[in-house]
Amino acid sequence: MAPAPADVEDETKDEKNPKPLDEDDIALLKTYGLGPYSTSIKKAEKEIKEMTKKINDLCGIKESDTGLAAPSQWDLVSDKQMMQEEQPPQVARCTKIISPNTEDAKYVINVKQIAKFVVGLGDKVSPTDIEEGMRVGFHCPPKIDPSVTMMTVQEKPDVTYNDVGGCKEQIEKMREVVELPMLHPEKFVNLGIDPPKDVLCYGPPGTGKILLARAVANRTDACFIRVIGSELVQKYVGEGARMVRELFQMARSKKACIVFFDEVDAIGGARFDDGVGGDNEVQRTMLEIVNQLDGFDARGNIKVLMATNRPDTLDPALLRPGRLDRKVEFGLPDLESRTQIFKIHTQTMNCERDIRFELLARLCPNSTGVDISSVCTEAGMYAIRARRKTFTEKDFLDAVNKVIKGYQKFSATPKYMVYN
Repeated sequence: MAPAPADVEDETKDEKNPKPLDEDDIALLKTYGLGPYSTSIKKAEKEIKEMTKKINDLCGIKESDTGLAAPSQWDLVSDKQMMQEEQPPQVARCTKIISPNTEDAKYVINVKQIAKFVVGLGDKVSPTDIEEGMRVGFHCPPKIDPSVTMMTVQEKPDVTYNDVGGCKEQIEKMREVVELPMLHPEKFVNLGIDPPKDVLCYGPPGTGKILLARAVANRTDACFIRVIGSELVQKYVGEGARMVRELFQMARSKKACIVFFDEVDAIGGARFDDGVGGDNEVQRTMLEIVNQLDGFDARGNIKVLMATNRPDTLDPALLRPGRLDRKVEFGLPDLESRTQIFKIHTQTMNCERDIRFELLARLCPNSTGVDISSVCTEAGMYAIRARRKTFTEKDFLDAVNKVIKGYQKFSATPKYMVYN
């Protein structure tokens, strides 16, 4: 084979400043058995595009040339409603800049010589654009009760789906309602159906309802709001309903939001007339929740989870399809589930080898996950009393006798199993 010309070798070796190859150069390279270096780069770029398209299809994201959010995350109805509710910006004067030239810079503004506020910088404004003494425009934040704002969960819980033992079917049902519409909205669009809206978790105490809600909060990047039913019971007429309205108003302002009502039977009980009117305010609060779940206004990208151990006391209007589309029952764990719960609780414990967890699970019939957690704790107390650094199987057997058999008269499981 004849040697390649010197100019062709220099062109292929110049990696820092490569020159574009024309058709004659490519033909010359092929003549001497040298392929163009751009072929491998184009092949890699094509593979990257194919992999990116595959990932976006799995995430339900479509390519957009408009610079907007992904179409799967559009919520035009709630955006129009938010634009109608927004107030126009007001004019104020910037009087002082706190800690300038930093990311956490704050600005003191004076509104018509009446009030002063400390505000942050808008998304479309540069810190170099603001100077002391200049006139600025600012948006008034929506007036939401601080007690409602504090219901937002700021830090993600450290509970994952792997920490929820014996609830495989319940986890699958929950993920179909919460995660599937957010990650794969095209599946529902292709079938022409709306995804299921909300979930009611019911079952005896200690079966994993709140634990699964904490795992959902850990899993998703959406805003998570936790509401205890008794917090919405207020003294004055209309206060509870107002808090519910502000709660959903705050949830609509988020990109995606999950609202979890714990102990919903405190406010969601069936309506009745006791002749005194003492329960009327609680019923008004419940009716406002019913209206927000499926009323005249669009709810947007909000998922509602509810938990209770007395589903028989809830109002039928709250339980109907369209409001609570899916009811998930949390029953007592079976033998395999109890064995799995034992293994989950003993993952971080310094146990001896060859402990028969299936035997321990057989000795705990009709027990909940909380009961098994208490057994593991009591086993640790037996090891501490014996001044040992490891758990033995005898410690677990003694703990089973103490917790499962000794405390059986205090168990609430038989009482609440009647209602599920």
